[in-house]
Amino acid sequence: MHSEFAWIEAIAPDFMGVITQRYQILQFISWMSPVGRRALAEQMKLSERVLRTETEFLRKQGLIESSKSGMVLTSQGIEVFQGLEQFMNRLLGFKEDEKHLAEKLGIEHCLIVSGDADQSSRVLDEMGKQLNSTLQLILPSGQLTIAVMGGTTMARVAQQMTYKLSAGRELTFVPARGGVGEAVAIQANSVAASMAEATDSKYRVLYIPENVSAKTYQPLLQEPAVREVLQLIDNAQVVIHSIGDALIMAKRRSMSPEAIAELTEQHAVSETFGTFFDASGKVIYKIPRIGLQIPDLDHIPYVFAVAGGRSKAKAIAAYMKNAPSRTWLITDVGASNAILTGETR
Repeated sequence: MHSEFAWIEAIAPDFMGVITQRYQILQFISWMSPVGRRALAEQMKLSERVLRTETEFLRKQGLIESSKSGMVLTSQGIEVFQGLEQFMNRLLGFKEDEKHLAEKLGIEHCLIVSGDADQSSRVLDEMGKQLNSTLQLILPSGQLTIAVMGGTTMARVAQQMTYKLSAGRELTFVPARGGVGEAVAIQANSVAASMAEATDSKYRVLYIPENVSAKTYQPLLQEPAVREVLQLIDNAQVVIHSIGDALIMAKRRSMSPEAIAELTEQHAVSETFGTFFDASGKVIYKIPRIGLQIPDLDHIPYVFAVAGGRSKAKAIAAYMKNAPSRTWLITDVGASNAILTGETR
């Protein structure tokens, strides 16, 4: 297929650029609609003159329409945009890049969506849709426990889960670990509840802060309700988590100034499951806590990491040095390009 694209490009060098740009305009209008031309130009980093020319063409083709509120896709535009998605993934070389990225990170599966989450949060929605469709495709039928982490990415991803995921499956969502003391909407308990609601499934909560002292949490472990949820977490067949920037996560967790200073001095770049890593993947700090730890992933059949945006590239690359090889990474072009070109160093 790539050789066919090369032949087309040889005879029509502008073909690739034109079709890619017009597809991306349809994509951004789909994400942002109704959207004005100026806002769209700023988001896409295009001049208003170029955007005006392209949107006028798309309007004449009956793919978009404008009103005082802004531009939206027509029904024909939606059909064309959705029909082009698979073709564009092949045209943009995602399949090859997915293979190369998996090899570079030392894991078995990488899935890349177009865009950069740093530029548009709608890219997180696309990663959520990719996660949902992948889970639907590969998870076995029957009873499954899915342990999920918290965070802004995970909260956004939860909104893209659908009831189709529970067809033929009895799902129970549980938090992978205790709370972080952050906004309720992005805590693991809330993410588990959101995913359960979206998929018409069950969920359980774990009302224990993750960074309490051993003296405090030991008595809590004897509570029947807590022990039951921890047993579910330990026996989970699926884990879904994100990957964070080390210093951002340290501040979100209200870590002490001394701990943050240590992370800075040790050049921490990545955080997952309360474990902080430097760029080489070396563990430099751990938060003692209740719930899953990275070694626990070794016995869990299905592990999914969802993280995107160019700014997350360094964090993703560092964590993947410790991730199970069977991990599925769902990311975006912004992060994958930075990793593949070595710009994470």
